[in-house]
Amino acid sequence: MPRFLAPAALAGALALAACSPTFNWREVRADATALKTLLPCKPDHGARDVPMAGKQVSLQVLGCDTGGATFAVLFADIGDNARAGEVLGLWKTATLANLRTAAAREVPFRPPGALGLPQSLQVVASGRRPDGSKVESHAAYFAQGSHVFQAVIYSEQLKPDVAETFFSGLKFE
Repeated sequence: MPRFLAPAALAGALALAACSPTFNWREVRADATALKTLLPCKPDHGARDVPMAGKQVSLQVLGCDTGGATFAVLFADIGDNARAGEVLGLWKTATLANLRTAAAREVPFRPPGALGLPQSLQVVASGRRPDGSKVESHAAYFAQGSHVFQAVIYSEQLKPDVAETFFSGLKFE
């Protein structure tokens, strides 16, 4: 390659990298619900049956990894509006147990259109992954009708501006 082309090729590669942001935010709908969310990367979809509200339900997940963080929105239809608060409380407790921590900062969280439940919370906690490495979790628990939701970020170190974009993007239509 001629010497003058090498700098041009390097400049072109750097320009392309600058056009590929780590956080490429996009609006995504949580299937079969009225929830729209912002995710910073193209999500994968998955589901598995889990016990909630005394029965097996399909827990759906939209999630992706970027910038050293995992972003996910999980949701299930428990079929009983009256049990939504109980389920959210149990879900939060199970998540903290999986992080191997009981300590967390909690503040009320209610995206527009969500039920006004005392268990609708935003929870920030530090814990350990199964391999023992440090992880920070920033999660929100909320419900609409008989649907329960968890929106969560797992990262070695959470960035406040990224968390703000993610959680402020949660809305019901």
